[in-house]
Amino acid sequence: MSWCDVHLGDVIRLKRGHDLPAGDRVPGEIPIVSSSGITGFHSVAKVAGPGVVTGRYGTLGEVHYVKGDYWPLNTALYVEDFKGNQPRYVAYLLMTLELGSQNAAGAVPGVNRNTLHQMTVRVPDKETQHRIVEVLSAYDDLIATNQRRIALLEDGARRLYREWFVHLRFPGHESVPVKDGVPEGWERGSLDRALFLQRGFDLPNGSRIAGDVPVYASTGINGFHNDAKAVGPGVVTGRSGTLGQVHYVAKDFWPLNTSLWVKEFRRVSPIVAYFLLSELNLEQFNSGASVPTLDRKTVHQASVLLPSPGLVEKFDTLVQPLFDQIDALKAGIDSTSKARNLLLPKLMSGQLDVSGIRLPEEVAA
Repeated sequence: MSWCDVHLGDVIRLKRGHDLPAGDRVPGEIPIVSSSGITGFHSVAKVAGPGVVTGRYGTLGEVHYVKGDYWPLNTALYVEDFKGNQPRYVAYLLMTLELGSQNAAGAVPGVNRNTLHQMTVRVPDKETQHRIVEVLSAYDDLIATNQRRIALLEDGARRLYREWFVHLRFPGHESVPVKDGVPEGWERGSLDRALFLQRGFDLPNGSRIAGDVPVYASTGINGFHNDAKAVGPGVVTGRSGTLGQVHYVAKDFWPLNTSLWVKEFRRVSPIVAYFLLSELNLEQFNSGASVPTLDRKTVHQASVLLPSPGLVEKFDTLVQPLFDQIDALKAGIDSTSKARNLLLPKLMSGQLDVSGIRLPEEVAA
């Protein structure tokens, strides 16, 4: 096993991505990759995979490995030539370089590929590259597998919700009278009769203490803290910035002030509340001008169907086991991610001998 110090330009050649306006995109299966990841799909590829993409301006520091053919957007840099090196190894290498700190732009963050090419990096021989990829990709593949399992489980629960609560084909619906679109035992009313939304709480980064309590922003988990503000299970959605995403939280959590969280579950359970808010298309209630904003008072007045309590209980009985599996898979992803993140810098620097590393075991669903 041998390592050497070289310029990044000796390992790869980066190239600026290509324009693809939204109006020119044709529905297809080719991922369109920007500085922040996959942002859509197209019918034609610009680059043959596998590929590696990182940010050129806007979002810097993120690195995306693409298994198949793809289209890199002009906000990104992609590896045009791997110069005989393993593509996935190159992705791991770039992840360790803190590319976000190479910002050379003004108001909008940006990097120059020629500057990146001059960075000094330490790389091993091809055999060691292969072994490093074998180890780290085993962790990533396990994470991806469990993410697919989560998506399938949630899709199954969502389909059942829509069948029962949207299309009104719940058990025994054939014998239930319906008047003005409302089944007997149900009601039509405002959202605040089903649940009550509350604004989240401030928690600056400097005030956070290491812990395992998830901190939720409008886009999801924003970090962790040692104290909770809300008891789980709970539901969180965006109040400011990003609207429309809804998050089910299995355990106690801290909702940030950019979010709204369900303080009271009045006529629905947390699981039903999660799907109810997900189906409301919350972006339509945007009341902000420059910054998208969701006013809870406005959302509370949205008209919804309030199901009978017995039906909510039946739904929870069927779906809760699926959410328990999802929670277990998320815990597995978290532990696998932590193990991978500990290994990544040590393997990529040669500090840890890759020959002695065991591959991760699969997390059972």
